Amino acid sequence: MFSGISGDSHQVGLTLFTDSHVVRGRIVTRHRRISDILNQAEHEFLVITDAVMDEFGARDQPIRSEYAQINLGAVLFAVADAEVEPVPELRTPKVAEVALVSIPPFRVTGRIHLLPGRPLDDALGELLGRFFPVTNATYWSDRVGEARTTALMVAVNHSRAQILAPHHEIDPWAGLDRSTAHGTVNRVADLDSLDQGGDPV
Repeated sequence: MFSGISGDSHQVGLTLFTDSHVVRGRIVTRHRRISDILNQAEHEFLVITDAVMDEFGARDQPIRSEYAQINLGAVLFAVADAEVEPVPELRTPKVAEVALVSIPPFRVTGRIHLLPGRPLDDALGELLGRFFPVTNATYWSDRVGEARTTALMVAVNHSRAQILAPHHEIDPWAGLDRSTAHGTVNRVADLDSLDQGGDPV
């Protein structure tokens, strides 16, 4: 089984998302992937250096500290500044499935990696680990105003997540003529203007 260890210790920059804060910092580790860093943490927390903590929606300046202890149970998901691919011959063979992961107030779309040769429901039942990786990921939160951001890999807290698979992006314009729909919106606006005694623009 692949342990995710590269041999030499190195610094990894990471961003940890909770339901109320974003925490950025650095950690010294021998692991190659963010999911391995979190799953194989020695304690129920991580100690990071050069910490910056920012509260969602706050207008205050971010809080900065030389060190911070971050409770892993509070982390919704984490993103590394740079990901190193595991050595192919040590990787357990997996199949990728496109999924939507709900971790309120965030959503993540991307590829989860499941054991092959199984029906999807069985494969999901065998998806284990405290944090599981989502690759080719996009994450966002309309509720807290976090715009869509892409990442090579996101490590998601399994105990906080609901996984929907397979997931297919739905185009709200599917089957509609965009120009016709745009004209309809303009005509509604014109009627509203006339109702209020104004002239159509």
